[in-house]
Amino acid sequence: MATDRWGIEDRFHDAFGVERVIGDDSRAEVLRAMGVDPDEPAPPPDDRLLRVVRTGERAAVGAGAELLLENGTGRLTVGMDGNLPPDLPGGYHTLLPPGAAQEPVHLIVSPGVCFLPDDLKTWGWAIQVYAARSRESWGIGDLADLRALGAWTRALGGGAVMINPLAAPAPVIPVEASPYYPSSRRFRNPLYLRIEEIPGADCLDDASRAELTRLGEDGRALNADRRIDRNRVMSLKLRALELLWKDFRGDVAFDDYRRTEGDALEEFAAYCALAERHGKDWRRWPSEVRHPTAPAVRQLISDEPRVRFHAWLQWLLDEQLCQASRDVKIINDLPVGFDIAGADGWCWQDMVAENISVGCPPDPFNLNGQDWGLAPFIPAKLRAAGYAPFIQTIRALLRHAGGLRIDHVMGLFRLFWIPRRLGPQGGTYVRYPAEELLAIVALESQRARAAIVGEDLGTVLPGTREILAAHRLLSYRL
Repeated sequence: MATDRWGIEDRFHDAFGVERVIGDDSRAEVLRAMGVDPDEPAPPPDDRLLRVVRTGERAAVGAGAELLLENGTGRLTVGMDGNLPPDLPGGYHTLLPPGAAQEPVHLIVSPGVCFLPDDLKTWGWAIQVYAARSRESWGIGDLADLRALGAWTRALGGGAVMINPLAAPAPVIPVEASPYYPSSRRFRNPLYLRIEEIPGADCLDDASRAELTRLGEDGRALNADRRIDRNRVMSLKLRALELLWKDFRGDVAFDDYRRTEGDALEEFAAYCALAERHGKDWRRWPSEVRHPTAPAVRQLISDEPRVRFHAWLQWLLDEQLCQASRDVKIINDLPVGFDIAGADGWCWQDMVAENISVGCPPDPFNLNGQDWGLAPFIPAKLRAAGYAPFIQTIRALLRHAGGLRIDHVMGLFRLFWIPRRLGPQGGTYVRYPAEELLAIVALESQRARAAIVGEDLGTVLPGTREILAAHRLLSYRL
């Protein structure tokens, strides 16, 4: 098996042990999705865009090079020996090589291993939050239910609760049911809000308070049906949230949250406001709002109250998740990918492969292979961006969490790309820079003091589990 400079494998062995050689059509489709001309040679891999080093490593960068530390917290000049200082803190820095003609380099300084206490020993549950309904739920389990389960687990002597992804769907009906097909992996689903715990209900006028009471009664009545009616829950909760938003007079904590989340939150909220107006698929929107950097979008972020409303929803979710994680360690779940038509697809469209989805080749359970419909990042473009989307995603999922389960951890090493025109039979594996991605996971894990679990079931490349163990990722067993 050989891999070209773009990471495309020329062959692979399927679940039956049969070697499958990749055809010219498949390779051409993958290259086209990457934005690569098949007739042009690939640039050689080098360290001119990005370097990853271990904490304490005295890597050579050139005498006189300058280091701009993460978030502009300081500036250092490399000494005459040309090596990085041994006390350089971990983080995402910028290396300015000597010589004005040199381009800045992303410099990631990582501990190389994830947070994992030597004496870690605990037990807990795997919980699907949406199904964990109580009498107070509005037809779907919520973060207050999760908090109650966490307190009960702690009382029994447990220490962890592993949950389904809380990832946000597009804010339109029909509501996407699968937490593994999200609009955004970074932000959360408003259906998980406990309405009664949102500040401001006691400030409503009589008519609004009466309407809120009726909405609650209708919501709790949904518990009588075993099937979760997400569309109805969305309609009821959205109306309740709009009533509470109408009387929201601001909060310093909300302002701080918006400032901390920055452009990522504003763009996500802008997507939500535009999706309500134009539908969830940004590829069908008017051309003037089809890209997050467009002037019309920046104006919308500045002027549109609905953008602030959707940012407020995320702040409420963050506050309630913080409370839910009070008694036990929440183990979050990272889906393999996202819906290209959704918020993350819109925000990062320049780095996502179009007309490609990921899945797996044929196996004894799926003779035609699987197409999960999820959009993959283009490895070279993700790397050129300093892995910003990946860093944002991991960091968001470790917020208020004691751990993270990475679904299909093999996706850090390679993904099975399926050209939509050819289907799973025309798919091939594309390699990702696993060592660099694992360095980021390790850095974020140490910062959050959260353990990482790699879901390594099924077909795993030889040596992969050993690599994960060396980075102190936990394995997955049934």
